[in-house]
Amino acid sequence: MPMAPSMPCRRSGRTKVVTTASSSASAGVQLPFPSTPMASSMARRRGGCRKAVTTLTEIPDHLLAEIFLRLPAPEDLARASAACVTFRRLVFDTDGSFLRRFRRLHAPPFLAFFDRDGFHHALTPHPSAPAASALADAADLSFSFFPNHRAWAVQDIRDGRVLLLRPAGGKQPQISMELAVCDPLHRRYVLLPPVPDELAALVAHPVTIHKPLPEDSFAWVRHLDNPWCEVFLAPLDEEAEVAFCVIWIVHCATRLAAFVYSSTTGQWQAAASSEWNELFLGRGESTMVSPIDRHFYERHYAYGCFYWESTMAGKKEMLVLDTRTMDFSISDLPPRGWCTLGLAIVEAGEGRLGLFGILDETLAGKYDLYYYIRGNKDESSGQWQLEKTISLGSGCQHHIKTAAGRYLLIGKFGAMRFIGSTP
Repeated sequence: MPMAPSMPCRRSGRTKVVTTASSSASAGVQLPFPSTPMASSMARRRGGCRKAVTTLTEIPDHLLAEIFLRLPAPEDLARASAACVTFRRLVFDTDGSFLRRFRRLHAPPFLAFFDRDGFHHALTPHPSAPAASALADAADLSFSFFPNHRAWAVQDIRDGRVLLLRPAGGKQPQISMELAVCDPLHRRYVLLPPVPDELAALVAHPVTIHKPLPEDSFAWVRHLDNPWCEVFLAPLDEEAEVAFCVIWIVHCATRLAAFVYSSTTGQWQAAASSEWNELFLGRGESTMVSPIDRHFYERHYAYGCFYWESTMAGKKEMLVLDTRTMDFSISDLPPRGWCTLGLAIVEAGEGRLGLFGILDETLAGKYDLYYYIRGNKDESSGQWQLEKTISLGSGCQHHIKTAAGRYLLIGKFGAMRFIGSTP
């Protein structure tokens, strides 16, 4: 009776696995190929080839790193790092150098945005919807872990951190406002110390502004009890990701100042200061009118610089703060009639500045989005050049809410109707 090549048989109370070699000698089982020296040699060669195959874990770390850097998305990198201990150790190295390299090559995905109505995360069919939904479930975006959280307002969001603000009482509420930086994902927060008295004293004095009205020859006087202030988060330093900085800009009648808080030192310090007259020197601006009325409100960020656009009609320039040198300057805009809240400054690549803008006027009721690029300092032309025009359609007015990374968030609302207009 023939015996199957791997069938166990009992002999003398012991179990033995009968292989093809032993069955051919004892039970006369026919093999599918003859047992010859050539066949044995071929089997040895095949066995040697199998031993020479290299697994992924045997590839040198520097080559593995180059492979992982070319993964298309962060979720692919997360799945790869979960495959084994070797991959995880490579991705999450002790100094964080690999993740810094990966972030430089891959723009962060769009997950959500905050506005005055709260938190809005990406929904299907957006490719980031699963990750955005997981973030919404994991993070405490109501800040319930923060003491008396309902009395605080979201001031800024950057790099996973949220800046909260609570105006304080007293004669100078803008100067003595309370600040905190929160991490809603890990439910942690840091209360910032108040601005020191010697710094606050530099800007905490009332200002009188004289400005002539265009319709008559009289001048009106406005008494400002407080300067106009703005506070926001600075981008994280790649070499010190656990630290953060908060920048506090103060617009006074005659000058502009910036204070910086560093979580590394735990202190505020004066970082930049400039006279308005110096900034507008040679630009044909009147020195009798304070630029505090110019309304440099909308803030943008690109290549280490913050940009403020003027919300005045016919605006022609932007206020710039270079965080690398902590210097203020004025930069020109393309000479067009931009509408209020209709600009966004972005990084166009290779150190060039990009600008998205919506014009105040329309052509046959249609709105267009214009994209300009300005050359960097190493290029011969530093002028704005029109790169592309994108139609936004008709029937609705549009405005740019914000720009982050490679994403531009545009809002729209119905066309304005006036009394006596036809429905």
